Amino acid sequence: MGHPDASAVPRSSLILFLLLFSVMLGKYHIYIGFAFKPYMMYLGILVVVLAASFRFQKLQGFEVMLLFFYLVYVFSGAFSLYASSSLRVMLGIFLYVTFYIIMKGILQMFQKSELENGLANAGLLFNVGSLFLYVWGIKSNGFSLLGDGVIRYGVWFDRDYPRLIGLIEDPNYFVFYNTIFFTFYLCNRDSRKNKIGLLLCLITSVLTFSRGGLLILMVIFMVYFFLNKPANQWRLFLSTSFFLGLIVMVGQAMSFRVMDILQNRFEDFSNDGGSGRFELWGRAWEFFLSNPLFGIGASNFADYNAFHYGDDLVVHNTFLEVLTESGIIGLFVYGLFVFTVLYQIFQAKFHQKHPFLFLTFLGCMFQMMFLSLIVNDMFLLFLAVLSTYFSYERETGKDKENPLIVKEAG
Repeated sequence: MGHPDASAVPRSSLILFLLLFSVMLGKYHIYIGFAFKPYMMYLGILVVVLAASFRFQKLQGFEVMLLFFYLVYVFSGAFSLYASSSLRVMLGIFLYVTFYIIMKGILQMFQKSELENGLANAGLLFNVGSLFLYVWGIKSNGFSLLGDGVIRYGVWFDRDYPRLIGLIEDPNYFVFYNTIFFTFYLCNRDSRKNKIGLLLCLITSVLTFSRGGLLILMVIFMVYFFLNKPANQWRLFLSTSFFLGLIVMVGQAMSFRVMDILQNRFEDFSNDGGSGRFELWGRAWEFFLSNPLFGIGASNFADYNAFHYGDDLVVHNTFLEVLTESGIIGLFVYGLFVFTVLYQIFQAKFHQKHPFLFLTFLGCMFQMMFLSLIVNDMFLLFLAVLSTYFSYERETGKDKENPLIVKEAG
């Protein structure tokens, strides 16, 4: 189904910008048995306002596979020990899928240039706002960088590390949310705005002091470097190194020793077991072995963990969480979803035409090895954006097949 006529849709760049940015405000939710988030309220309003022009879009192959996975995942909770947790996640998935369909339908009302401008602007505000909250948080702490388990505005003092959380609740998730903006700016450095955006993404990501997040951003950077003829990318490499060096020198002058903090964070890795992740992964494997085919049930790991070990932490590895809670069958179906996304991206040559989409998905998959993201607002936003780009590609193909339509429209 094509895009509606521009004159028939009460479009506004502000509508799109607010939609994209509102997804970043998940921690400012209202709890009514579940987290009712700003973008959900906003989508509800938009559906009413744009009802006359709203269209349900055809599902892509990867979307069908994702829905199939959610069905298998929810079914795994049918005979779970903690049925209430499985029921809660089932209702949550239904809610998220509903808002995903609405979000996708609204995104596809806009042209590609409008969507890309919206992404650029939302990323700028997200990073500027997060940096402001970080500085304000340090100021409210008397400009002391010391503290443990204390959150002040946009900074989380974690074992005397001042880690940026900005508009997000967790520094590790901050890098995940920022990945789509980082890759977009990296692949579209044709404007001053995007160059500034890339610099801001680098600054905020470094200030999270997230070991896994920073390593994965480096991987993304290197993949992009080799995708685009390395000989032509030395200017990017040198300018990035220069700006990061400048940030470090300014920090040193202000007694904010960024490099020392980063070095200490990576040295701590061998002592803290990846912030306790290795131990959690061992527990997850142990629970998986108790029911390898169907798993222990959707959203049951935290309950099992609380009963056996006295804490309700999550696995911090999406693939292992899927395996533990929905068994080999669930992981197999999730693997099919991942394969389908990659197949469609390469089939459409998006790794060449729109490399930021490929790099974002790659970054998300790597970060999912350290985070629990079976259902996540930002990942669903990315999939909605990816689906919208496939829609643009389909429309472009139709225009090439029917050049008279373009001529008459002009």
